[in-house]
Amino acid sequence: MITDPNILKQLISEGSLLPKEEMLEIARKKGNLNIGIPKETSFQEKRVALVPEAVSLLVANGHRVLIETKSGELSNFSDSEYSEAGAEICYDIKEIFKCDIIFKVAPPSEEEVELMSGNQTLISALQISVQPKEILQKLMQKKITAVAWDYIQDEEGVYPVVRTMGEIAGTTSILIAAELLSAFESGKGIMLGGVAGVQPTEVVVIGAGTVGEFAVRAALGLGASVKVFDSSLSKLRRLQNNIGTRIFTSVLQPKVLAKSIKRADVVIGAIRAPLGRTPCIVTEEMVMDMKAGSVIVDVSIDQGGCFETSEVTNHNNPTFTKHEVIHYCVPNIASRVSRTASFALSNIFSPILLEMGNQGGCKELIKNDIGFRTGVYMYKGTLTSEVLGKVFNLKYKNIELLVLGM
Repeated sequence: MITDPNILKQLISEGSLLPKEEMLEIARKKGNLNIGIPKETSFQEKRVALVPEAVSLLVANGHRVLIETKSGELSNFSDSEYSEAGAEICYDIKEIFKCDIIFKVAPPSEEEVELMSGNQTLISALQISVQPKEILQKLMQKKITAVAWDYIQDEEGVYPVVRTMGEIAGTTSILIAAELLSAFESGKGIMLGGVAGVQPTEVVVIGAGTVGEFAVRAALGLGASVKVFDSSLSKLRRLQNNIGTRIFTSVLQPKVLAKSIKRADVVIGAIRAPLGRTPCIVTEEMVMDMKAGSVIVDVSIDQGGCFETSEVTNHNNPTFTKHEVIHYCVPNIASRVSRTASFALSNIFSPILLEMGNQGGCKELIKNDIGFRTGVYMYKGTLTSEVLGKVFNLKYKNIELLVLGM
């Protein structure tokens, strides 16, 4: 045994110079999330909030996911796929609504709010036009923190869910029109697009936003002749630049629009209103002048529609004929391609939920992430949406003031 202090010092100094194993800092997870996914009960809502691949990622990061049995059935995801991904399959819906985070696609029904235990986080869509006041008040009584996923912004200030669902709706609207034009029983037997020596199909798109842009992309890809109308010149210019090819664009001049619609085989309604009802752009007289057997797809129908002849339909009976023009007016087009839409939603929310866990929960994410904070319309029972407050005459507080007190 060495007792000489000088020798000990020498050995210690020599040892400190020897190569050592690299010591890497391991990030400590601040919180494990408890996520419940109930089966969608809204009429013809076929999407599911998280696909099995997203569940697998969350579970691998230490989070717990409970999903009601047959929740993914309408998007062709089986319970066994979710179980293999690490989810817990629940046969009692009450267990789902005891979770800290309730994650669903459609807004909650009154029965679902009743099942919530309180002091939880709800992430779902917010449909202001059909949001009952009673449900809001019950959420407030249960001290719920409610996040509208369609109002969440990314780091560039874009609403990722709205944009992605718009991309799906725009592309799918053209595929629907192609099907209706070529339908054996009711269509004219026209191929949407064109072949050598045959005049191409004429498509008019009203609206130059995301839905309009992807409808134009799909129509051009099939070889159709496309015309785009919008009230905003800047939107038309942006669409022209994004498409990368010169197409016919025009501001909403009634005479020019009427002339184009009269010659069109397909008209896509893709106008969006910031709040309230979509303006009625196409009059009944314009529809009456359209060619027999032509097709209208009103993607704007969820906000009232931009055609005077539009009437809400559903996926079981999606079309009706008026003035010899086929109308397709289903509000939730994305649910028609529910599997694709579910993957798109999962791609957006998997990183958000992982970051929520790393931050230590929903409260910390609201505090530190401005984009996520824009989606919050209720915080621990306090209404934070000015729009909902004014519409329903309820007291509200600015979320920024609440953040300061966190």
